[in-house]
Amino acid sequence: MTFVTVDNVEKTFDLNGGGTYIALKGIDLTIEEGEFISLIGHSGCGKSTLLNMVAGLDLPTDGVVMLQGEQVLRPGPDRMVVFQNYSLLPWLTVRENIRLAVKNVLKNLSKEEQDAVVEKHIDLVGLRHAADKPPEQLSGGMKQRVAIARALAIRPKLLLLDEPFGALDALTRGNLQEQLMKICEENKVTAIMVTHDVDEAILLSDRVVMLTNGPESNIGQLMTVDIPRPRKRMEVVNHPNYYLYRSEIIYFLNQQKLVKKLRSRKQTVLAKHGLEKVNLEIGFLPLTACAPIVIAKEKGFFAHHGLDEVNLVRESSWRGIQDGIAGGYLDAALMPAGMPVWMTVGGMDNKPIPVATSLTLTRNGNAIALDKRFADQGIRTLSDLKRFLRETPDKKHIFGVAHVASSHNLLLRYWLASGGINPDKDVEILALPPAQMIANLQSGTIDGYSIGEPWATRAVVEEIGYEIATDIEIWNGHPGKVLGVQEEWALKYPNTHVALVKALLEACQYCADPANHGEVREILAQSEYLAMDHEYIYLSDEQQATCSVTNDSRQLSHHIFFGGSANRPSRTENLWLLTQLARWGDVAFPRNWVEVLERVCKVGVFSIAARELGLSEIANYSRGTIELFDGQKFTADDPISYLNHLEIKHDVYMADVMLDVAMPKAA
Repeated sequence: MTFVTVDNVEKTFDLNGGGTYIALKGIDLTIEEGEFISLIGHSGCGKSTLLNMVAGLDLPTDGVVMLQGEQVLRPGPDRMVVFQNYSLLPWLTVRENIRLAVKNVLKNLSKEEQDAVVEKHIDLVGLRHAADKPPEQLSGGMKQRVAIARALAIRPKLLLLDEPFGALDALTRGNLQEQLMKICEENKVTAIMVTHDVDEAILLSDRVVMLTNGPESNIGQLMTVDIPRPRKRMEVVNHPNYYLYRSEIIYFLNQQKLVKKLRSRKQTVLAKHGLEKVNLEIGFLPLTACAPIVIAKEKGFFAHHGLDEVNLVRESSWRGIQDGIAGGYLDAALMPAGMPVWMTVGGMDNKPIPVATSLTLTRNGNAIALDKRFADQGIRTLSDLKRFLRETPDKKHIFGVAHVASSHNLLLRYWLASGGINPDKDVEILALPPAQMIANLQSGTIDGYSIGEPWATRAVVEEIGYEIATDIEIWNGHPGKVLGVQEEWALKYPNTHVALVKALLEACQYCADPANHGEVREILAQSEYLAMDHEYIYLSDEQQATCSVTNDSRQLSHHIFFGGSANRPSRTENLWLLTQLARWGDVAFPRNWVEVLERVCKVGVFSIAARELGLSEIANYSRGTIELFDGQKFTADDPISYLNHLEIKHDVYMADVMLDVAMPKAA
């Protein structure tokens, strides 16, 4: 039986001036016996309110809280709360504070048995030397140990901790955390803890419950911490998943902060110049590929086309982009080429969110880099890598990519599979924020990565790693980054959409001009964009660079920002991306793939924008057949036969994707 059940709980408070405030809404949570659960979120998200309802100190406005099948309606000795402020009686000693609780709750025990319980718990928290001291003679950490001992002494079914270590110094906090873990594990205590400390949550918890911002706060994410117990504070950081867990929680908290900020700015829609909306939030990642978006802002292309109030929102990972578009906090964004079709067919939480792309912002710009130690093993080619993997079958080799739908991931997987390496069995592929690739490569957490510039070049320049392959060699001219908007947004703001494409298309043309490269690099190097020295930033420079680790001369991957069919969205390319996502089991291949591509690729919007800019020559280009480095050709004729003939792949599933009919809403 589930130990604690929180079923569709809502909590509403009456406001002094009238009206109500909905603090929590739709909270569903089940906790098993012996689990340690942490509640984390920004101040005001309802963590303590939820804890108080489980304790019986407050009641839900709607829904129920149950403990071992019985509804919680009032406080009881089966639930003990440890508060941040200790709550000790100042006129009683350590022993007397604990004895008072034991005497009032464990009335069925004899005095001798009660005294034995008290003395046991004094020793349990290491306070034998201070047993006869009053609280005023104790340090903060000692007072909190008394509170924990008092809570555990009455043998509660559930221990509730409300930021119990928040006011303590780091050393005392760390010691108490380890003591609490030991006590809970030895006594099989079920615990729920409110905390603001990310590292504390990972150290102590079996699961971390992340609450969204209020009002109407709910559980935004539930993360299982799969780190073996017993855990040691100084050792847990060495677990290979520790920093992944930490990044996940920090990402969630940062995203909630960003959402709150964007909500405050998006209260009104400003319409001017014949455009339905001129105040836009556009998301980007600090990559060289963000150049067109940055230049459109800095050189006035947005303003020139009537978009007077454009704010660029810098995200740290592609997950921030997908969440911003899905949640409507971003109007548009720089996206990996595969993200629009991935979101449209339900790659995000198995919920189809139609996303349209009307402009390819960059082509190329990716590379596969390996740690320099691989160079010492003589690994220069794909066949060398395959040999090395076969020789080290017991060693886990990990590659980083930025997102499941990124061309980095799909090209890496295609490259590996073409060489007879199964990317899901022979290696492990992890999604990491681009800016964390270098640090993870240096620390040995990953063996290599497939990523966009400037991170591959940076590994070369800093002699951390080397490029074993670039996209010029794998698929020269592949789509790298695209403009993405929700289809609903595109239909709601059609004139704004065309103006946005025009501004960015002019910016692409500006970035492609070698005469502007010096200026563009200096702008991108600024702290609000890439925040790095411009020596790492290469645009469309077709130059030879020598890798100082291997002394091999290789042309580093470079971007194509403009020219010919570079910017026109391609249904054939999106179809290939879709086949690769299905190939590795990330999405089901849609039987209605023709409809999906029509919804994703807004070629008409691109053509209108190009013609209005006087660029009719690029409006109707077609890229034709796709051919990669292994000689395989891909057309849009029969994608299912193409998938069937691939030797290395995940089980491929097929399904009709139920897409809502997008209709423009009134502005």
